[in-house]
Amino acid sequence: MTPEIEQLRKVLDEHVVGHEEAKQALLLGLVCREHVYLEGPPGSAKTRMAELVARASSLRFFFYQLHRDTRLAELVGDVVLERRPLPQGEGERIHQRIEPGGILRAEVCVLDDISRAPGEALNVLLRILNERKFGAEPIPLLSAIATSNPMRDEYYNEPLDPANLDRFALQLRVPGLIQSGAEAAARTLMNRFADGSVIDQPDPEPVARRQTFDELYAALGRVQVPAEVKEALLQIVRVLVGEYGCDETNSLLTDRSFLVKAVKLLQGRAVLEGRERVGLGDLEVLRWMTTFRVAAEVHEQVPELITRVCAGLARDRRR
Repeated sequence: MTPEIEQLRKVLDEHVVGHEEAKQALLLGLVCREHVYLEGPPGSAKTRMAELVARASSLRFFFYQLHRDTRLAELVGDVVLERRPLPQGEGERIHQRIEPGGILRAEVCVLDDISRAPGEALNVLLRILNERKFGAEPIPLLSAIATSNPMRDEYYNEPLDPANLDRFALQLRVPGLIQSGAEAAARTLMNRFADGSVIDQPDPEPVARRQTFDELYAALGRVQVPAEVKEALLQIVRVLVGEYGCDETNSLLTDRSFLVKAVKLLQGRAVLEGRERVGLGDLEVLRWMTTFRVAAEVHEQVPELITRVCAGLARDRRR
């Protein structure tokens, strides 16, 4: 990692105990300019991690907690009506424009409880995230980080449509330390509060500049993706479809995500580790891409599938 990205990771570790995969995914999303979706129960630090990454990045940042009555203007800015004279004094015309605000000006945005947003606002919001423009005007957004509670009745939320969820290249479940059985991390968190070391802990100072993210993003194009990595990626997708029955009725394995964005994320993983060549080990990012794109029981098998495919390629190489 570059010194600034190391500092950003240090900020996360200082303020949040555990959740290693979520921290890695957030940094990867920023470097690759991809969106991240974190789903977990209340109190699992998902919103805190998203805020920390945004605040410590020296990037213009927008935080919004969505709710049932969210209006589009709260996300994009207010509608302004102006009177403009017509040529030759023929009267006036009322002109409508948006005074840009919120997501239209942010470089990183945190969208808390995104599954609570009403359909009208959510559909426009997700289109903006996908196209990175509002109407014909481009916006400076690098990455959006959305959070949601699990899709259960007690949380009063609705599951995102799979096609909408596909806007987020990286998707992770973030369980609490207790639920995940992370006893050492749970003990560390408890001790931090018991000894008073986190009381009134101030928000972090910015540690990473926009220039750093621009340089890292430019570096993606210089990272080599060997033929064996591309073949492994295709084999993994092929097995998901053929062996695990992941088709259009139960999964969302789109060309956009698994032939385009997956390659970018592999390159981003290499860049974060200071390499100019992708390795088979970088295919681990597929675990963060398949979380909600395939059935839960299939997703549990993805780490073993990656290992199996990579081992098979290694055997073929030795022959």
